[in-house]
Amino acid sequence: MRARLLACAAIVATPAAAQSIDPAQDGGVEVVVTATPLLDPGEDVVAFPAQHVSDEQIARAHALDLSDYLRRAAGGVFVNEVQGNPLQPDINYRGFTASPLLGTPQGLSVYVDGVRVNQPFGDVVSWDLIPTSAIRSTTLVPGSNPLFGRNSLGGAISVRTKDGRFDPGLTADISYGSFDRKIARATVGGQSAGGFHWFGSADYFSETGWRDQSPSRAGQLFGKVGWGDTRTDVALSGSFADTDLNGNGLQELRLLERDRTSVYTYPDNTRNRAWLANATLRHRFGDRVTLDANAFYRDIRTATFNGDINDDALGGNPYGLNAEERAALTAAGFAGFPNHGETAGTALFPSLRCIATVLLDSEPNERCNGLANRSAIRQHEWGGNAEVTWRAGVNALTLGLGYVDGHADFRQSSQFGYLTPDRGIVAVDGPGAFADGTQDSDDAFDARVDLDGRTRVFSAYALDGLDLTRRLHLDLSGRFDRTVVRNRDAITPGGGPGSLDGDHRFHRFNPAVAVRWSPGDALAFDAAIAQASRAPSAIELGCADPDSPCRLPNALAGDPPLNQVVARTVEAGVTLAARGWRVRAGAFRTVNRDDILFVADDQAGFGYFRNFGRTRRQGVDLDLSGRAGPVTLTAHYTYLNATYRSGETVDGSANSSNEGAGPGFEGEIDIRTGDRIPLIPAHLFKAGAAVDPVRWLTLTADLVASAGVIARGNENGEHQADGVYYLGPGRTDAYAVVNLGAEVRPAPHLALYVQVDNALDRDYATAAQLGATGFDANGGFVARPFSGPVIDGERPLVNSTFFAPGAPRSIRGGLRFAF
Repeated sequence: MRARLLACAAIVATPAAAQSIDPAQDGGVEVVVTATPLLDPGEDVVAFPAQHVSDEQIARAHALDLSDYLRRAAGGVFVNEVQGNPLQPDINYRGFTASPLLGTPQGLSVYVDGVRVNQPFGDVVSWDLIPTSAIRSTTLVPGSNPLFGRNSLGGAISVRTKDGRFDPGLTADISYGSFDRKIARATVGGQSAGGFHWFGSADYFSETGWRDQSPSRAGQLFGKVGWGDTRTDVALSGSFADTDLNGNGLQELRLLERDRTSVYTYPDNTRNRAWLANATLRHRFGDRVTLDANAFYRDIRTATFNGDINDDALGGNPYGLNAEERAALTAAGFAGFPNHGETAGTALFPSLRCIATVLLDSEPNERCNGLANRSAIRQHEWGGNAEVTWRAGVNALTLGLGYVDGHADFRQSSQFGYLTPDRGIVAVDGPGAFADGTQDSDDAFDARVDLDGRTRVFSAYALDGLDLTRRLHLDLSGRFDRTVVRNRDAITPGGGPGSLDGDHRFHRFNPAVAVRWSPGDALAFDAAIAQASRAPSAIELGCADPDSPCRLPNALAGDPPLNQVVARTVEAGVTLAARGWRVRAGAFRTVNRDDILFVADDQAGFGYFRNFGRTRRQGVDLDLSGRAGPVTLTAHYTYLNATYRSGETVDGSANSSNEGAGPGFEGEIDIRTGDRIPLIPAHLFKAGAAVDPVRWLTLTADLVASAGVIARGNENGEHQADGVYYLGPGRTDAYAVVNLGAEVRPAPHLALYVQVDNALDRDYATAAQLGATGFDANGGFVARPFSGPVIDGERPLVNSTFFAPGAPRSIRGGLRFAF
């Protein structure tokens, strides 16, 4: 497979097969300057190199949204499609993640017009809430840049929206394609002679999805009004998003081979409704002093409904009926069922004993093979930033203050149910319906959560940019953050064992120094040393006790507290630009101390967060871009070595090398220094070409090639399938995906296009996880795959590899016009 991947890379590197997403651009990686989230790229000279994406590039790539463009075109960016929905990806840059999945360690910060959109509860990023048509530009800032604050361990993404001064007129983009995918976008903007300007946009997305039971819908509205003259610019923007997404996650190896569109269990639904208001101000006090400020408020409401297999029923006996259970069913009006109940031979999907034990409030946690997990989160956050920049000769000094106050009300429950033949979940009503720990069972668990969390952050930061000579520039910067997290438990208040109550305080000063030297117009060297940190989120602090493990994302537990994660990055690079071509080579190393690791025992089981000694992500970036006549070419290669730098013992129940009592039993595995971090590829290659054979026609092709990744649960890298107790490998295969596009412009303001994604229709996976499976190869439920041995009352289980499958070939056609 490695040879095949390298062969693909060699082929697409040729001019005939390479691609640029935007034929109008000369560069892939540009040395774009970004000072702070409040300032536009290019306003202040900073030595951090960054990648810049314009709205024209997103449009000409025919991308679904910003995350889709980053996946296909941005250097060093890769995607884990754990959720299985195109609007809910895990975006990873150099091994750091911005994910919508609660409980995922977040290592990237994301800003929209100076507002950090990582959410208060869990620091997650909901990509479906960002309006694509309102984006003017996006900057991907590498490294542990402290000026971008919390979560900027591996980088930051800064989005700027449009306004009526620079984006006047009317535009629309409408398309339809495979999976009944409908996309519509429209913008309108303008300005008056008195300096007043306005802008509005609307986005709509819907599809039935390429996998079973996966329809989705998303809508966003955005508006901005403002006024400006030569010294002052004020604006007020507002956005609203309403989304209903189904992403049915990972699928077990054999079921995926049997039907690639199938899902393990369903539903897996997330509904978001969000509002954001943001006021911005810029005022110039003469030629030397500038004030920038913003104030914002946002409200996010999220509801989830997840149908999952109940892992506690695996190895148990959901069949048969005793006298008490028969009486309970009869009293509830059930009739015609066999006296002995169901058997594994007569009922592939048993339900009677589950219903009976719920009615009796006895052992539904052991007899029901399904769980209906529900959550509701309401979050609101307000805050602002203000900074003053003073310029005098060769020096530019920026001083800033920030404050954010976020509140989250999180509620969650688990209701027992049973699986249907299509692997849906039917929830059962009755006295024992909910997992509240009151069941008459030794293994009863309480999955309820009613948590009120508040996070307040005060920040002070500074940046001093110095032109030491005409060609040598130095930046000195630093940021102080004080974070206070207050959790209050409505179920078990007052602190102590089992209570989520806690008051946590974190503070840290993070410095950075960066330098850029340009010995000539065509050559530039840059280097940086930087540090950033992130405080544990409310969900991590609420699930940090190994004596009270939680079922994520289904429950939390109390103290002990966690330490802040601190990342230190060293990087350097050289850029050469000549005759329309740009080449860049860079090296980087980021070391995390006190990284936060979720120690889980299976795909949907119990676990807890804990600090992990050290992890390291280091590598090399190579970038090439340029234009030769009608052909534009880009290529990006990243080598990424992501490893654990400390030893640790974690649960490895689905790993064949675990230290359990025997094959198929639960046990632990040892992580050693040098073991690779799961879900991070060692090699990532992207290439593209755009050809304009005539003025009115553009043909594009782009390729994304990735090495395979280690599966979660195989942190020690020693898992081996035996075909009996352990099915499937401990990693994914390498893959290469080709996307094709064509655009015809029959009139000055009109463009017709077609986009073919995964043109070669490759089967591939972007993520994997080891876990116990409750189904056989035909999709039938199996509670006890083995009759023995029985050790401490437990039987062995079948464990398999669960994959996150990539989408098959899709075709979408559309039209775009502008006036």
